[in-house]
Amino acid sequence: MIDDGSMSGDRVVSQGVDIVAPAGDKSGALEVDRSKRAVFIKGDEHLEFAGTRISVVHMGITAPGGEKYVREVVKHPGAVVIVPVSANGEVHLLRQYRAPVGENLVEIPAGTRDVPGEPPEQTAHRELKEELGLVADTLTLLGRVYNSPGFCTEETYIYLATGLHQYEAEREGPEEMYMEVLKLPLDEAIGLCTTGAIHDAQTIIGLMLAQRRLVG
Repeated sequence: MIDDGSMSGDRVVSQGVDIVAPAGDKSGALEVDRSKRAVFIKGDEHLEFAGTRISVVHMGITAPGGEKYVREVVKHPGAVVIVPVSANGEVHLLRQYRAPVGENLVEIPAGTRDVPGEPPEQTAHRELKEELGLVADTLTLLGRVYNSPGFCTEETYIYLATGLHQYEAEREGPEEMYMEVLKLPLDEAIGLCTTGAIHDAQTIIGLMLAQRRLVG
């Protein structure tokens, strides 16, 4: 099915997959008087490094009082993470080597939004198939987070995947070739987050949001 952008309530159909949007702040608890907000103005950016995935710039900023200063900012295309939960309540996890920290981390499937113009739900669908060989009938958008907003622009979309169908995985790269697949009851996975056995931030957030969505 072609994405025609049609919407029905909070539900969108994209690439033949149901996309369910999050509720958002319907209570209005976070609303404030915008006129009382301090206004910072971003200025010029000077490129310091350009890599295959990220770049680093020096960003000029003007504070509300007129002070000017510079911040080092990592530009990142963004990412998606997916919490795949089977009909029996098991969540599919991966144990994968992460070179920057030198550890094998237990994570939910994830991927960088490295295809220009690709909607995040399509990236999620693709990454789920590549890493686990799973195709989901429904993707529910649980939320989006800034991973490290103090220095990086990366924004991650978090999805719950249900109605799973197993196919052959299409893994790429040495880390993916050697990663292990784990299947655990969702409650058990949440327990591993609270004991520190799982300490990948977006995995902890994704699992807890998924539990809240499924259990209520």
